[in-house]
Amino acid sequence: MITERQPDPFLWTALKQGDRRAFAELYERYYRTLYNYGYKLLPDAVLVEDAIQDLYVDIWRAHQNLSDAESVKFYLFRSLRRKIHRLAEKENRFLSVDASSSQLPGDTTPEFQLTDREQEEQLTQQLAQALKQLPERQMEVVTLRFYENFKTSEIAAIMGITDKSVRNTLHKAMTHLRENARYLAPFLGLLWLFCSH
Repeated sequence: MITERQPDPFLWTALKQGDRRAFAELYERYYRTLYNYGYKLLPDAVLVEDAIQDLYVDIWRAHQNLSDAESVKFYLFRSLRRKIHRLAEKENRFLSVDASSSQLPGDTTPEFQLTDREQEEQLTQQLAQALKQLPERQMEVVTLRFYENFKTSEIAAIMGITDKSVRNTLHKAMTHLRENARYLAPFLGLLWLFCSH
């Protein structure tokens, strides 16, 4: 029986065999994180939701022919990015970071704990504001690396660029944040430690 504790590869294999419960579980498991990522690429709720629905419809239709996925999350992110690019082109829209909302959609809690909850929320909002000042590509690399925990090679494959470009873009983003958001220095120092991992 399919439960939330089943690992992604198990669900993916079951999906390939036509298991609707596995399909539903993968949908529930990744819908929100896919939406958050898609919305950062294109701040249009309807188009992002359409792209996610299209992606899952395509997956179900082709479930018997799906290849094995070492990382289901990676497969979904890469596929959604392509769909959003195609939808944006069709709608004659430009991908951009959302500049209208006061905070990035989704979970933006930093990867360290502060004892004061209000202080943590304030820092989170400040980080979100600082990230919105980054160029689009830098914002996407930071999002994939620190919010979605993808490796450099996975980010390169998702974005269609080289590993070196990912590292360079990440370095530029961190430099920009350090120079323009000095109040975030302790947090950025912590993030920098993760860059080489």
